[in-house]
Amino acid sequence: MLRWLIGGGREPQGLAESPLQTIGEEQTQNPYTELLVLKAHHDIVRFLVQLDGYRFASAGDDGIIVVWNAQTGEKLLELNGHTQKITAIISFPSLESCEEKQLILTASADRTVIVWDSDNGRQVQRISCFQSTVKCLTVLQRVDVWLSGGNDLCVWNRKLDLLCKTSHLSDTGISALVEIPKNCVVAAVGKELIIFRLVAPTEGSLEWDILEVKRLLDHQDNILSLINVNDLSFVTGSHIGELIIWDALDWTVQAYERNFWDPSPQLDTQQEIKLCQKSNDISIHHFTCDEENVFAAVGRGLYVYNLQMKRVIACQKTAHDSNVLHIAKLPNRQLISCSEDGSVRIWELREKQQLAAEPVPTGFFNMWGFGRVNKQASQPVKKQQENATSCSLELIGDLIGHSSSVEVFLYFEDHGLVTCSADHLIILWKDGERESGLRSLRLFQKLEENGDLYLAL
Repeated sequence: MLRWLIGGGREPQGLAESPLQTIGEEQTQNPYTELLVLKAHHDIVRFLVQLDGYRFASAGDDGIIVVWNAQTGEKLLELNGHTQKITAIISFPSLESCEEKQLILTASADRTVIVWDSDNGRQVQRISCFQSTVKCLTVLQRVDVWLSGGNDLCVWNRKLDLLCKTSHLSDTGISALVEIPKNCVVAAVGKELIIFRLVAPTEGSLEWDILEVKRLLDHQDNILSLINVNDLSFVTGSHIGELIIWDALDWTVQAYERNFWDPSPQLDTQQEIKLCQKSNDISIHHFTCDEENVFAAVGRGLYVYNLQMKRVIACQKTAHDSNVLHIAKLPNRQLISCSEDGSVRIWELREKQQLAAEPVPTGFFNMWGFGRVNKQASQPVKKQQENATSCSLELIGDLIGHSSSVEVFLYFEDHGLVTCSADHLIILWKDGERESGLRSLRLFQKLEENGDLYLAL
């Protein structure tokens, strides 16, 4: 694939010291051979949100929200209203129209939340009653409300009325929110998880309420990532590499992994201490999952944790030159990741061929123990075989177009991949073979409309 370099080169750091996987120019399994560079922002672009099958919105530190056409790369709308950087963005359907209309909610460091009409860019409503910056927004589908999280937690209805709120929770604020069963929500606040229950109006009480039910204190450091696995469990990851899988019904720990980022046995305790010196190298920055596995971005590496076996089944300890910021699962057992080093990489999860067991020594020398494998010496080998990963992550694509940290990306099944970066750019990566076929089709249609096709025949 043609390796694009827009706006300056990427200088890999520590390439000589680290076993970073590389891929040649011939990337036969990488479909993204064309790109469009989209320019509209004047600062770091941190957020991308999909609006429908062909539109997405971008936002970042310039306080501007831009709506794009994912098929053509056309800039559709520019939304101006915030005075400081965007801190959170989500979309949700409007109930005012019979047609499917998406609203955009944006929170900013200017302590406001604005609701936008994604079709015309109009401000539907501006909420300015916050005492702190809103760091996260989420929609609770089960009870049809949305939440804003900052130093407190607020509950809103679709008419944008404040239904209820908590008292001041923490100066650090809520960093992440997920919905769980029983009308509950999990909030990450520092190194704590707080379970809240929403109480809907009843005959005895006409008002909404939000109650703190439980605090989970199992993490030893700040929680950086929190996602739902399914209706029965959710997973959290911390700054020092703790992965905890929780039961979503009774909020107990299903699995706890402190050293999962290093599945090989540590024969030397000094080596283990050395590994733990740089906590940023083992910070869990992001999760994604499917029915079988949790995919974790840990430091510069990628790890696949199997939910049934409760262990790592595949990893790339040095998937990128710098910290991995975002990962997502693609069809056909593929995974995509982006990093502070400016790269976007595509991986394929493959089964490893199992090695045959070592034969037991036999013969004359074995009678006297000469051929017998030392039991004590073989224990680390046995442990290593038990802990060995059963799958591998193979690099199949390397997309180089950004000159700075790639913050996040969006995957459109029909329109390609969208990435945003600290270089102020958005890149729309296209399937070259598919785009070539579409261009040929449009050309034939145009010739047919003009009658030139029959003249040529």
